Amino acid sequence: MNRTFVALGGICAFLSVALGAFGAHALKGKLAADMLANFQTGVQYQMMHSLGLIAIGLAASLLPASGHLRRAGWSMFVGIAVFSGSLYVLSITGIKQLGAITPIGGVAFLFGWLSLVLALRAK
Repeated sequence: MNRTFVALGGICAFLSVALGAFGAHALKGKLAADMLANFQTGVQYQMMHSLGLIAIGLAASLLPASGHLRRAGWSMFVGIAVFSGSLYVLSITGIKQLGAITPIGGVAFLFGWLSLVLALRAK
C-alpha cells in the first residue's frame, strides 16, 4: 500500500508540474482570465494533494496496516481526478455544468484528510 500511494503521488505531482507549465505557456492568452485562474486552482490542489498522497504512503510504512490509510489515499486520488480534473475540463471547454461536480472532489479531499487523522489516532 505504501509504495502504491507514493507512486501515485509522484505521478500526480509530475502531471501537476506539466499541467502548470501547459497552463502558463500554452493557455495564456487563449483562455479568459477567470478560466485560466480555474485551471491554475486545479494545478495547485493537485500538487498539494499529490504531496498528501506521498505522505500517506510514507505514513503507511510507519504505521500498522489501516483501513483509514487506504481510504485516505484513495480519497485523495479520487479528489485529484474529480476536483482538479473537472476544473481542467471546465477551463478548456467552458462547459459550466462541470462546476457542479467539482465540490464532490473537494469532499473527497476532506474525507482523505480526516481519514489520515483517524489513522494516526488509531495507532
